[in-house]
Amino acid sequence: MINIFEVNETNKMIEQENLDVRTITMGISLLDCIDPDLDALNQKIYEKITTKARNLVATGDEIATEYGIPVVNKRISVTPIALVGGAACKKTEDFVTIAKTLDKCAKEVGVNFIGGYSALVSKGMTPAEELLIRSIPQAMAETERVCSSVNVGSTKTGINMDAVKLMGEIVLATAEATRDQDSLGCAKLVVFCNAPDDNPFMAGAFHGVTEADCIINVGVSGPGVVKKALEQVRGEDFGTLCEMIKRTAFKVTRVGQLVAREASSVLTCRLV
Repeated sequence: MINIFEVNETNKMIEQENLDVRTITMGISLLDCIDPDLDALNQKIYEKITTKARNLVATGDEIATEYGIPVVNKRISVTPIALVGGAACKKTEDFVTIAKTLDKCAKEVGVNFIGGYSALVSKGMTPAEELLIRSIPQAMAETERVCSSVNVGSTKTGINMDAVKLMGEIVLATAEATRDQDSLGCAKLVVFCNAPDDNPFMAGAFHGVTEADCIINVGVSGPGVVKKALEQVRGEDFGTLCEMIKRTAFKVTRVGQLVAREASSVLTCRLV
């Protein structure tokens, strides 16, 4: 049961200690959009994203107003595009058309970023995955809100050194392609080792193939909250320190859980 003390404590975290919901990220599976025809593929991607996420930004703003919790960003992650576009894309420019479709969707629904222009190649590269990787500089130069990522290694399978070499060239090419924007393309590109099955956090976000068709992830940021908590137990023993961190983390996480449940409930109702 939440008591008035905890409510006041949470309000203090928000008002004085920089607690906020850093992002609500909607993960959308595009596996059912796969099509060997490139135009049909892009149309399916556009329709699915704009349908699923059409109320995402409005819902985040409403939750922020209702609960008094700042919701800073609203974002989307999608299935790694190297998987989605493999059947239709025969050259790098084909993948770039998908990047532009993603960018169009992001602008239409109003999200800050859309992630998932990605390839997972820790053990080897398919021709489609290599094409996507080689398309990254052009895709980053010709879009505004698309984020890209490539996983080149893992503890289990080792490091794909061919992918590492290629990504070194791609990072340089991306910097050059976006030089007029202070090489901003590189800030939207992540090179991973040990990427998780699903990652909702930009710029390396992608929607895992093991996930449901559409999900909500919430990221909570509270650097001042933890700092304040540690100041309260300065000089105490290690056990007291651990207990304070545990209690603080629980309270911060509960804010994220509240927002996630509310967002999921509202968005589900609006899609019906």
